[in-house]
Amino acid sequence: MNWIAELFAPGHSIAWDYISSFSLLHEMLQGIHDLVLSLDKEGYEEIREGVWVSPSAVIAPTAFLGSPCIIGDGAEIRHGAFIRGDAVIGAGAVIGNSVEVKNAIISDHAEIPHFNYVGDSILGYRAHMGAGSITSNVRSDRNDVIMHLPEGDVDTGRMKVGAFIGDRAEIGCNAVLNPGTVIGHDSVVYPLSSVRGTVPSMMIAKGREIIPRERIQGPLKEPQSSP
Repeated sequence: MNWIAELFAPGHSIAWDYISSFSLLHEMLQGIHDLVLSLDKEGYEEIREGVWVSPSAVIAPTAFLGSPCIIGDGAEIRHGAFIRGDAVIGAGAVIGNSVEVKNAIISDHAEIPHFNYVGDSILGYRAHMGAGSITSNVRSDRNDVIMHLPEGDVDTGRMKVGAFIGDRAEIGCNAVLNPGTVIGHDSVVYPLSSVRGTVPSMMIAKGREIIPRERIQGPLKEPQSSP
C-alpha cells in the first residue's frame, strides 16, 4: 500500500512536493531540516536567522521558535509553545500551550493545542491531538524503530520515529502513540489509549479494539475550531 497517498491528500501543506516524493513513511523524517531551508520564503519574514514567519501568523511573545522552522499563514503559536526546530507549521495550524514540536511537518489547519509532544512525526490536514496526547518517538531499549504495518514489519533504521497521523484524524486526550504508529485518515483514538502499529482509515481505536467509525459515530462532520 502507498501509505503516504492513503494518509494525506494533496495540497494541504507547503511541504506537499516533499511529502509526495517518498514511498515509505519514515523516509520523510530524514530531510526536514534541509526541506525548511529549501522552501520558497516569498511573503515570509525572517524574524531571526533560520526562522520564517508569515505576517498573518499570531505568535505569543512567550513562544520559542527554534531554527530552522517556517510558520504558515494564519497559524497560531500560543503561550509557552516550544518549537525546537526542523519544523514546518502549516497555514491555520495551532501549536498551543506547553506544546513541544521537533523534526515534524504539521499540515494546514492541524491542531496541537494543549500539553502535547510531537517529535519526528507528520500530521495531516486538520488532524487534531487532544490535551496531553503525545507521539512517543524512541523505544525504551533505544533500538531502531520497527513499524508494524498490515503488509509486514518495516525496519526504519532510525532510533527516532514518532507517528504518522492522517488527515482529519482525532487523537483523544492523554493518548500515547508509540514509536512508528500510523493513524489512518478520519480515524479516532480514544482518550488514554496506548496505540502501537496501525489504525486503518475510518476506524476507531478503543482499547484493544479497532471498530469501524460509522458503527459508533455516524457520518463524518467537518472538524470544529480548537477550544
